[in-house]
Amino acid sequence: MAHTSSDPNVFILPDLGEGVHEAELISWKVSPGETVEEHQTVAEMETDKALVEVPSPRSGTIDELFGNPGDILKVGEPAWTYVREGGNGSAAPAQPAAAPAPAPAGAAEEREDAGTVVGSLSEMASVSAAKGKVLATPAVRRLARDLGIDINTVSGSGIAGRVTDRDVRAAAEGGTAAPAQPAARPQSEPAPAAPTPAPAARRSPDLATTVPQQEVVSRPPVLVPAGDSQVIPFRGVRRTIANRLRQSVDNAVHFSVMDEADVTEVDATRKRLSAASGEKISYLPFVASAVCRAMKRFPMLNATVDDEAEQIYRHSFVHLGIATDTEQGLSVPVIPNADALGILEIGRNISEIARMTRDRSIPRERLSGSTFTISNVGSYAGRFATPIINYPEVGILAVGRVREGVVADRGAIRVAKLLPLSLTCDHRSVDGADAARCLAYIMELLQRPDELMTPARG
Repeated sequence: MAHTSSDPNVFILPDLGEGVHEAELISWKVSPGETVEEHQTVAEMETDKALVEVPSPRSGTIDELFGNPGDILKVGEPAWTYVREGGNGSAAPAQPAAAPAPAPAGAAEEREDAGTVVGSLSEMASVSAAKGKVLATPAVRRLARDLGIDINTVSGSGIAGRVTDRDVRAAAEGGTAAPAQPAARPQSEPAPAAPTPAPAARRSPDLATTVPQQEVVSRPPVLVPAGDSQVIPFRGVRRTIANRLRQSVDNAVHFSVMDEADVTEVDATRKRLSAASGEKISYLPFVASAVCRAMKRFPMLNATVDDEAEQIYRHSFVHLGIATDTEQGLSVPVIPNADALGILEIGRNISEIARMTRDRSIPRERLSGSTFTISNVGSYAGRFATPIINYPEVGILAVGRVREGVVADRGAIRVAKLLPLSLTCDHRSVDGADAARCLAYIMELLQRPDELMTPARG
């Protein structure tokens, strides 16, 4: 959906990536009253798992910035405004919301060439107030409540009649606005009609200042153990991880099969390969190569689900997700067409995407689109796991820590390198027998590492 604004002085937050509906404000790079150039970075925001620098689509002077670091800004809402050219600040006669002033001639063409940040910055949304309410940002509404001012009685001097913080302060100093009523009154006094609560589209860490008092009172208390506690809000990457895992658990029907693969030959092969190439080769590229081959034989695992359309898509290519631990949380960068790569190329790709993910320089398109995921939990500790599927995929393989174990080999006992593998599948797309056969095939391939050196796709 395209968002258009009838006023070029209002910058509407565009879609910063396919399907993104909101972004967390990390920091402002400019201040009100500061002059900016076209394409100059105004804000740094975080969407999903990527940091995005949001530039100005034109030159001008910043009038007002909406939101504080940590706030969640919605796509289609104002992010900042520019000082109206030829006037004092952003002051303009209040206009009815239904009849906004037409954009200057040529403004549409100018915005078409304004540059992009993943999505087009020319996608601007109209600014209007809800019926019965004045137009104001959550920050201004919060200021009005703090000063005891009923914001619905304040005349706005901003664009399209928007109430600014200056309007609220002037009303508080001059007494031109009716004071807001207290949240609670003695029972003997009749309670006045409650003012219309401010919208809660943007959330602030201070719950009590963003949620109407009636709503806060009605909520049951949350019991917190006594002592020092650290409060970590669900924001940014943590929030994205929580939402996606919840979506996976709510939709996919998880089941897991587990076993240990004999990787004694893989260990010997990777050491020879490392010595010959001068590159550090881990077990993971061999597992990835085996997975790519298994996806060809068991295509029901190399699939994604569209629950809305009630369809399963089986893919002929393997876009391999590699779960990566970062300081910000779990991320799943993607190696596209991994089935067309050899062992050394897969190893280089794993190292590169891990580095870019940790320093947050990875392109956003490399953080989505995987068809199957590998999670290397054994790089820290642990043998088996029950990984959560990277929805809408239908399968994920957790790789444990290699250990030495005793195995029976054709009637003889020997010590082998054993690699724990845990395969979790969505039972709606994958039957248990297919999952077990797929895991057995991966284990079989890992016992013949020379066959894994070349790409799975010929």
